[in-house]
Amino acid sequence: MDVYSRMSNLGLKLPPVPENGEIFVGCKKLSEDMLYVSGCGCTIGESGTFGKVGRDVTLEEAQDAASDTMRNFLAVVEKEIGDLNRIVSFVKLLVFVSSDPDFYDQPKVANGATKLLVDLFGEKIGCPSRSAIGVAVLPNNISVEIEGIVKIR
Repeated sequence: MDVYSRMSNLGLKLPPVPENGEIFVGCKKLSEDMLYVSGCGCTIGESGTFGKVGRDVTLEEAQDAASDTMRNFLAVVEKEIGDLNRIVSFVKLLVFVSSDPDFYDQPKVANGATKLLVDLFGEKIGCPSRSAIGVAVLPNNISVEIEGIVKIR
């Protein structure tokens, strides 16, 4: 089953590619088979998750935000390569979590993104190496941002 069938079965759609409004590109080829995807946020259209996780945002809300962030990430990749079925591996993800100073579960927030990838691509392709870090602030007060490296065919 291809990734689009899995998305459909889960009732998911990719959002439009977010406008970055800044001076950078959302995706850059590192080589013929490797892409770097710059930081994607958790806003989809007018909605999103804002504030500090552990203070304004619950762990569960942050996990949902990480999943939304990954949907934006996938939209950027699809725009670059045309077909998500060309993905061979999610090599590495870096998950930034805007955190209250007393919140220590950034890896659990990142699980929201990884779970989506495993659900869509299976464990072999979808389970990345990953780091999750707490940060003081993120642009526009979003709660989660993700960047990463993807291997394609």
